[in-house]
Amino acid sequence: MKTYMTVLGAAAAFAPAIAQAGELNLICSADIVICEKIVESFEAGHDTDVNMVRLSSGEAYAKIRAEARNPQTDLWWAGSGDPHLQAANDGLTQPYESPRLAELHDWALAQAKTSDYRTVGVYAGVLGWGYNTEIFDKKGLGAPKCWADLLDPGLKGEIQIADPNSSGTAYTALATLVQLMGEEEAFDYLKKLGSNVSQYTKSGSAPVKSAARGEAGLGIVFMHDAVAQAEQGFPISVVAPCEGTGYEVGSMSIVDGAYNLDAAKEFYDWVLSPEAQNLMPEAGSYQIPSNKAAVASDKALKLEEVKLIDYDFAKYGETETRQHLLDRWSREIGSSG
Repeated sequence: MKTYMTVLGAAAAFAPAIAQAGELNLICSADIVICEKIVESFEAGHDTDVNMVRLSSGEAYAKIRAEARNPQTDLWWAGSGDPHLQAANDGLTQPYESPRLAELHDWALAQAKTSDYRTVGVYAGVLGWGYNTEIFDKKGLGAPKCWADLLDPGLKGEIQIADPNSSGTAYTALATLVQLMGEEEAFDYLKKLGSNVSQYTKSGSAPVKSAARGEAGLGIVFMHDAVAQAEQGFPISVVAPCEGTGYEVGSMSIVDGAYNLDAAKEFYDWVLSPEAQNLMPEAGSYQIPSNKAAVASDKALKLEEVKLIDYDFAKYGETETRQHLLDRWSREIGSSG
């Protein structure tokens, strides 16, 4: 029976080893349950042992960058697309044109074309929040429908959002607000929001999990993560902000210098198939799959039902822009937390 490992935390690293035929070193930036489901299913149908580590998008980018001269990773699957685009921009990933590209939605193909085929879209998810209806009722708070509502003084200490340095979800939120409001107004908003934030988490999905457990009133997350908590029976209501919101194109990239390149391409092609993407709802995944023939869960949000901004993936995935926003956030928001 094949085995794989899951390791949590930015310090996790694959043990240096000589790559062997039939091995794949994989970083997974989806929820751990989804990571395990995908790896188990791939191993069941392929003669490949997968060594898997689960890292958030920001952590995955940092790991791949730190190991650029001696890559320990072959393939990075899932996580929001901006860090994947930055990795492509930095030459940390290599081009690959899968024979399945013609099967994908336009938004997934656009991710590939923007990066000169160094990354590709594997799913889409919309930014919003989930709030605990019991906490809101107990405090006499109205349902938060808009970004502006999150500045209500009654929400002091009730909001959680991740740190954009480690979380692709939170970076998407940061870039969304900048595109929606303009940079100066967005940072002014984030400073005011900080008065209501109890914690900047490492993981993008952690805020709504805290809200589900009653440890926070509201988590700013991708809406599919909030749907997952509601489907598990927690008192979570899911909201798409009225002013408009951004979205992610969860992506996949082959690391430049990947030792197990053939295995990486095999996984890459397989995970873009409708068969593989149809496995996602079984793991409680409510993202929108990138293969046009894949069937999304009936609980998944439809992009056409939400007011989306025209998210500029090329600009906000570009190294200079992304680093500027992260540095400013660290100086003005994170340091005051």
